[in-house]
Amino acid sequence: MRHLTFDLTDSSDDILTLEAMASTREAEHAAVMAEVEQVRAWAQAQFGGRQGPVEDGNAWDHELLIQHEEGGWITVTLTFSASPEFADAFQAVFVSPEDD
Repeated sequence: MRHLTFDLTDSSDDILTLEAMASTREAEHAAVMAEVEQVRAWAQAQFGGRQGPVEDGNAWDHELLIQHEEGGWITVTLTFSASPEFADAFQAVFVSPEDD
């Protein structure tokens, strides 16, 4: 990933939060959205039948937020609620060791 940065937050209820974020100018927004689609396509391919509220036993769910900021900046936040299984698989694919 060139634009998205990732952050993992643990919780006490075995539901993890994976947040991918990028803040760019309009000229780079399409590239950010391509990365977002790549991540969502991976989630669908690997855990497609298991999307929904994690507290109900699903592996993952997500929310996409796009904010247009002053000065021409666009902030994209893709947030996953994730089971430990999903989070481990996600990190193996999208988070390099030097990002930890």
